[in-house]
Amino acid sequence: MSASRKVAAVTVLGVAPLALGALAAGPASAHGSMGDPVSRVSQCYGEGPESPKSDACRAAVAAGGTQALYDWNGVRIGDAGGRHQSLIPDGKLCSAGNAEFKGLDLARADWPATGVRKGSYTFKYRVTAPHKGTFKVYITKAGYDPARSPAWDDLDLAHPVATATDPVAAGGFYTFSGTLPERSGKQLLYAIWQRSDSPEAFYSCSDVSFGGTDPAGNGSGTSSSTPAPSASAPSEEQIEEGAGKSTIEHGGHGDDDARTSAKPAPAATDAPSTANEPRATAATSGNLAETGGDGSTPYLAVGGAAALALGSAALFASVRRRAAVGGRRGR
Repeated sequence: MSASRKVAAVTVLGVAPLALGALAAGPASAHGSMGDPVSRVSQCYGEGPESPKSDACRAAVAAGGTQALYDWNGVRIGDAGGRHQSLIPDGKLCSAGNAEFKGLDLARADWPATGVRKGSYTFKYRVTAPHKGTFKVYITKAGYDPARSPAWDDLDLAHPVATATDPVAAGGFYTFSGTLPERSGKQLLYAIWQRSDSPEAFYSCSDVSFGGTDPAGNGSGTSSSTPAPSASAPSEEQIEEGAGKSTIEHGGHGDDDARTSAKPAPAATDAPSTANEPRATAATSGNLAETGGDGSTPYLAVGGAAALALGSAALFASVRRRAAVGGRRGR
């Protein structure tokens, strides 16, 4: 091999690990939260982490800081494996027991709420890194007091209002149907997304108001004269603008993170009934690229890797051309 070619080879081989190292060290988009009805953390992020508009979101920032809102898609437990009740204490359901998100657990009756009605409802889960798994959405029991932090016993665990396994992500959302029961006033919807390719699970609290105005037209029934407090999901522009301040990483959808590995989850679960609490199972192929997303869902890690590969190829070609020219001149 000529000296010039050796230089080219060494240069490319040296750039590759540096590029891959930079890719691994950089933040990646992950993973999701309920978008409709909007979750507390998404609502507060949409209001603006630095200057929230509602009293509840301002109180959440005062209690836990702004970083929790920039990390809106990371309310999670890496090794949940279906053990939700044993891992998340009463009163800390909305934060999933994570101190970073403790502001979401504040006992307040004035959390912004989405107006809903009894009947069918189309749920939309905003996803930034799709995974195979099961969604279960629970509602609080009749008589729930919205002025206190929800406990497990407040939820009707025997009758989830929606269950969906491996829905396809399209346009940045998982969309699935459910049915809301008869309720009145402020209630809470609690969503659990348990991955099946990992023990990792995601959680979100969505405040809703029955009998209020529902701008999306979901549900059926008669509205009262008192509209529900306004709630709205963050826009795509807001999500993109705050992405650089997020600290959430998924380690390649779990490949390199022991907390989100593709190993089979523990078989034990302390759920009230095996029919009501999802268990994590081993991935059939171990290939975490099978995440249930379609081509419209962005993958920053994949895009970054492709860009780095193209950059390395271009560099190699450039050095090789220069080496060839130098060789001809030296003849």
